[in-house]
Amino acid sequence: MNRLRVSVFFFFIICILFSPAHPVSHAAQIPVLTATAKQKPAIAVRSAGKSISASTSQIITLGRKGDIRAVKTRAGRATGSYLPSIRKKISARSAIVIDARTGDTIFAKNADVPRQPASTIKILTGMIALKSLKEKETIKVSQRASRMPRSKIYLDPRKTYQASDMIDAVLLASANDASVALAENIAGSEKEFAEMMTLRARLWGAKNTVCRTATGLTARGQQSTARDLAQLFRHVMQDEEFARRINRTKVRTSYGQVLTNHNKALWRIKGAVGGKTGYTNAARQTYVGMFTRGSDSIVVAIMGSETMWDDLKHLVEYGFKRKQQIQLVRAETEKKQKKEATLN
Repeated sequence: MNRLRVSVFFFFIICILFSPAHPVSHAAQIPVLTATAKQKPAIAVRSAGKSISASTSQIITLGRKGDIRAVKTRAGRATGSYLPSIRKKISARSAIVIDARTGDTIFAKNADVPRQPASTIKILTGMIALKSLKEKETIKVSQRASRMPRSKIYLDPRKTYQASDMIDAVLLASANDASVALAENIAGSEKEFAEMMTLRARLWGAKNTVCRTATGLTARGQQSTARDLAQLFRHVMQDEEFARRINRTKVRTSYGQVLTNHNKALWRIKGAVGGKTGYTNAARQTYVGMFTRGSDSIVVAIMGSETMWDDLKHLVEYGFKRKQQIQLVRAETEKKQKKEATLN
């Protein structure tokens, strides 16, 4: 009898050990996609366990962390390859891609974590100066402004300069001396100007941005987020004069100095229409900019990067692909809903 009990016990143990595991994990993120020649190619979109379908020529999977993988189908057979997760391809600690028209988030990674913004914050300095000064208004340069560290255009405190030239120096050459000179002429001091920057940031939808400098140089209590930078840049690019200035690769000042834009994306990445770079030891590499292809526009913000230009290329390509895929899903869903409405 005891031998029988022992045999039964071991039988159940063996059944448990060799039984199939419960199907979970990847199935929730990457469903198995199959199709036959008789089936219509379908689009399957799944996010957090929910899915919708519509007739189209692509299969799309939304992962739980926001990554999209797409497989094109031809005659019911997969011919493309999965789009690799963008998170694995970027070094940035924080990043976001938003729709420039609607402000909707397309991709986000730690987008609301506060970090030092470095020179990306100069988009506020430049925009406030554009709205506060006339182009040929005279700008004086204090000893303090002239002693700012690089990057700078080496302003001479014995001379005066035109406001237009100083704004270009801020937006293109990321000049710290020009930033402080503008701040002091507009608000009386850089501290007062920084408070103005913080207020404007709030008004323009950046709720987690606090400015302590006009330059973005590291300062205690100064912070922004990838989401705030993207929102600010989306706002300032609606101003035609700001957008015109920041789009130029080079400009000659009224006193003959040539200013070169630090934003290499203008000649490296298709569709770049304007952007602002930044770097400090504390912030690492930062960037915010807009890209347009056809009728689509996106804004990309990066903070805490070690490979900024590579990160930017990956995020721009990913952003446009995902935007197109989302639009495709919406269009097919609306089409299906209209068809069902007419039938009812």
